Amino acid sequence: MLGYRFDKYDPNAAGKTSFEKLLDLFLQLLTYTNGDFNEAMQWLNELDKEYQLTNDDYGIGDFIEDLKEKGYIDEKTPDGEIRITSKTEQSIRKKSLEEIFGKLKKTKQGNHNTFKPGNGDEINPETRPFQFGDTMEQIDFTNSIRNAQINHGIDSFRMHEDDLEIRETDFKSQTSTVLMIDISHSMILYGEDRITPAKKVAMALSELIKTKYPKDTLDIVVFGNDAWPIEIKDLPYLQVGPYHTNTVAGLELAMDLLRRRRNPNKQIFMITDGKPTCLKIGGKYYKNSWGADRKILNRCMSLATQCKKLKIPITTFMIATDPYLQQFVQEFTECNNGKAFFAGLDKLGAFIFKDFENGKRKTVY
Repeated sequence: MLGYRFDKYDPNAAGKTSFEKLLDLFLQLLTYTNGDFNEAMQWLNELDKEYQLTNDDYGIGDFIEDLKEKGYIDEKTPDGEIRITSKTEQSIRKKSLEEIFGKLKKTKQGNHNTFKPGNGDEINPETRPFQFGDTMEQIDFTNSIRNAQINHGIDSFRMHEDDLEIRETDFKSQTSTVLMIDISHSMILYGEDRITPAKKVAMALSELIKTKYPKDTLDIVVFGNDAWPIEIKDLPYLQVGPYHTNTVAGLELAMDLLRRRRNPNKQIFMITDGKPTCLKIGGKYYKNSWGADRKILNRCMSLATQCKKLKIPITTFMIATDPYLQQFVQEFTECNNGKAFFAGLDKLGAFIFKDFENGKRKTVY
C-alpha cells in the first residue's frame, strides 16, 4: 500500500544549503563552548550521531573543509591548533542579534529621531525656505529647480534665493552605553547557565550599535573580584571564573569610561545574579558571601547616588528571584532613580533591547 511520510517542517531551514544549516548550529555551539573550536566540533559530531544532521552527500568532514575555504577557521596558528577567525566572531554576533530581535515585535520604537527638526543627518520629508546660514548640502535641488521654472519660466532659466528650498533633518540623539556583565562563580551555579544568555545579549547589542547606531558607543565591562574592560571580539570567549562579586569595581570602571565620552546621553546596563560580596580596599580584598554586608552595600549605594548626580541612569537586570536579592536591587535602584528588571534567562534579551531602544525616544535640547 502506498503511503506518505510527513516530517516536521522547519521554516528557518527552508532554502538553506547543508553548509548553512550546520553553520547555524555550529555558531550556537561556539557560544556555549566559549569559542572553543574543538569542543564545539565534538558536540556537533555527537548531535550528528543522534539526529542524523548529515548524509552521504555532505558530511562533517565536508563541513570542516568549507569552514576553511570560506575563512571561518584558521589552522595556521603558532601552536598548530584550529581557531575561529574574526569572520566567525562577527557571525556569532549577527546570529545573536537575529535570535533576539526575531523574538521582538516589529514596532516603530527605537528610532533615535527626537521628532524635533535640527542639525542632524536623518532626512525627513519636510522642507522650508532657504535662510541665511544654510549649507549647500541641505538644499533640495529638485524642488528648488521646479520653483525656479515656475517663478521665472523655462525659456530664460535662472535661480534666485527665494527659489531655494531646504530639506529638514532630524536631530539624532547619541548615547554612550556601558554594559556590565557579572562573571562571578554564581553565574553557573545550581545547574543554571546564566553567563551564556548574558554573552548573547552583549554580542547582539554590540552588533546592533555597530550597524544601526554607528555614532553610539558601547563599552563592555566584566566584574568578578576586580573589573576590567573587554573588546567586542572577546565576547565569544568570555567565561565565568572563581570570583566573588565586586559590583563596586564594575561601577567605578563604568563611570570612568563614561567620563571620557562626549555624548550627552550616558547609561549603564548591569546584568547580575546576586548581591555584591567583595570590595577591594588598598591591595586587599574584603569578602563576605553570607548575607548582606552593609560595608559593601553602602559603597554600592554611594556610587549609585553619584551616577544619579551625573545623570547616568543605571538599569539593573537581575537574573535571580531570591527575595533578599530583589530587596538589594530595589534599594540600589531607588538611590540612582534608575530602573530594575527581574528577568528570566529566556526574556533577558527582550528586556534589554526594548529598554535600550525606548531610551532613544527622548528629546535632546
